[in-house]
Amino acid sequence: MAIAEVDTYVVGTPPPHKGGQNWVFVKLTADDGTVGFGECNWTEYRAHTLVQLIEDLEEEFIIGTDPFEIEDLRARLYRGSHFLHVPGPLHAQVVGAIEMACWDIAGKQVGKPVYKLLGGKLNDELRSYTYLHWGWNPPESPEKAAEVAAEYVEKGFTALKFEPLYPQDGPRDYSLEDLEYAASVVGAVREAVGDRCDILVGTHGQMYTQTAIRFAERIEKYDPLWFEEPVPPENVNEMAKVADATNIPIATGERLLTKHQVENVLQADAAQIIQPNVGMNGILESKKIAGMCESQYAQIAPWMYCGPVAGAANLQLGACSPNFLLQEGIEQWGGFQAEILEEPIEWKDGYVRPPTGPGLGIEVDESVLKEHAHNQLPAPGDRHHYQHHEKP
Repeated sequence: MAIAEVDTYVVGTPPPHKGGQNWVFVKLTADDGTVGFGECNWTEYRAHTLVQLIEDLEEEFIIGTDPFEIEDLRARLYRGSHFLHVPGPLHAQVVGAIEMACWDIAGKQVGKPVYKLLGGKLNDELRSYTYLHWGWNPPESPEKAAEVAAEYVEKGFTALKFEPLYPQDGPRDYSLEDLEYAASVVGAVREAVGDRCDILVGTHGQMYTQTAIRFAERIEKYDPLWFEEPVPPENVNEMAKVADATNIPIATGERLLTKHQVENVLQADAAQIIQPNVGMNGILESKKIAGMCESQYAQIAPWMYCGPVAGAANLQLGACSPNFLLQEGIEQWGGFQAEILEEPIEWKDGYVRPPTGPGLGIEVDESVLKEHAHNQLPAPGDRHHYQHHEKP
């Protein structure tokens, strides 16, 4: 069998655009009519560029490809003139989406979920966390952060991620006042949730090394499960200095595009928790990354802030990975994510269940994709989840 047709959908999400303002989906149709879906999952300002990239690759690399020959497809794209062994974030997520759709077709062909093709299911349910939005505009009190965190715990969450420092392009320094305020937020959340919930501190690589160490010293007593991207991820040696200076586990990975970049992190002892970006890496590369981490006793916590197709791909990885720790999600996997699917992904009491149907285990309602077709770029100030945290 072979891929015979490629279609794309640019979908606009309804306000407040949780998961991004635009989602880009790829639909591959095999010559026997079997359909597979994939998703580009880092699309801000780049949705139509991604569609153009897919169209550029269509004739040379996609049409005529056997959807079971995923390793060969990745190798041709990775070595070819488009990437030359150095894929950027635009190319990487296109490859990830195409590969995702191939896995979907392959699973449907044999009547098995993808995790069955990757070694079988180890985890019947996956512990999930969500982002805690509580506001930087104007800065709200630590008590407000604690109040919102407690509400999520009552819903069943046992892990929450939030940014106690307002985002800035990093690396940068923060004042003593900023550091003390951010530490008070972490402390207030810990007091509110007690030992019922892990707290995950995100920073998106905002700090200089010494600033990150100073901040880690202030929040270590609140026992965060991780300190995410304390410095920009391109300099693993500096991240390793932070890891060496604190007892808080360091997490990174959403901006790492290949197993080679993850290997650099592991060899430098820069992080103990790797967050594969499955939509960016692809399922196959992410499975290899999970195996590399397993050999170093590092755990995986897949990144996911996008639509339900990439979300389902994450769950396929988590289901078959022995070193799975946590799965990111958008609240309880409901809302517009659920609307796009014929049957929503099941979330209950802080855990999400990997779909058991063939392929990615989901069926996309294309009428919803067409209804929400979107041809506009994001408006200024209406970009992504950072908007909830802007400092005045």
